[in-house]
Amino acid sequence: MAVAKQREGVLVPWLGLALVVILIDQVTKITMTKLFAYGSGRVITSFFNLVLTYNTGASFGFLAQSGGWQRWFFTVLAIAAALLIVYLLKTHGNQTLFCFALSMILGGAIGNVIDRAAYGHVIDFLDFHLHGWHFATFNLADSAITLGAILLVIDELRRVRGSR
Repeated sequence: MAVAKQREGVLVPWLGLALVVILIDQVTKITMTKLFAYGSGRVITSFFNLVLTYNTGASFGFLAQSGGWQRWFFTVLAIAAALLIVYLLKTHGNQTLFCFALSMILGGAIGNVIDRAAYGHVIDFLDFHLHGWHFATFNLADSAITLGAILLVIDELRRVRGSR
């Protein structure tokens, strides 16, 4: 019983971090929809713009033109991933880098699920470009997911090196 309570106590900070990611993501998206009309934006630097776009697909617009089924597919996929992540956080709560990475992914995934459920698309607005080439427009949830994935790789590399 004491071990279960200890694990639950370790879960709370990681879920709190995911909640912070969700809140920041949603606030930025709401702000962008209030400031800009779809497709409009503002030049910030010579390589960065804020541009309001919508993505009905996955990363980089993958499956964006697929007739609508992808909205529910990616929603269910993200919810399943979120449940797995909560389980992993609960069972590995003392592994700081691993749990930080998972919390970032969890917050980002749920942030994008909220968009899909509420609007039918994900709100994107970060537009990086160089000499006429534009990277796919993305949002803070996508950034959190990417950061989390990079940190998972780093954590695994550290774990592999430590086991030699």
